[in-house]
Amino acid sequence: MADETDGQSAAAAITQLLDEAECLRLIATGGVGRIGYTGRFGPTILPVNYVLYEQTIVFRTGLHSPMGEDLRTGIADAEYKVAFEVDEIIPASREGWSILIQGSAHHVDSDNELAEVRQSGVQTWPGGEKDLFIRIVPDRITGRRIRRAAPSADG
Repeated sequence: MADETDGQSAAAAITQLLDEAECLRLIATGGVGRIGYTGRFGPTILPVNYVLYEQTIVFRTGLHSPMGEDLRTGIADAEYKVAFEVDEIIPASREGWSILIQGSAHHVDSDNELAEVRQSGVQTWPGGEKDLFIRIVPDRITGRRIRRAAPSADG
């Protein structure tokens, strides 16, 4: 029987919990993450381009997009609870890391805050007019890294 993981089964997986500082370091370069929330049709997960700006996640969407509308509570100053995930996976070695941010998402509506987040340089995934900036303020940041331990000389 062939080795089902192309030699990787000999290396045991090691899961390492990451502290908040390491999580923020790993996602600091920005890129693509996934936002999860309860939308009008139930649980929703969508990819977005993001930046980490002043310890918050910032991304853009269309002003009247389904996500923009779903993330409005209809209550003044109320914020919508969301999950945001960023990960890096290396399929060949079966290693990687995953960061989960849980917190409040709010529409950036004030002129002062809008001027501030425009400085973040966040771009949109598909391009086009995406004039609604959304900022996620983390309540909880957790992460883990999976590595492969080298096989021992005994085995």
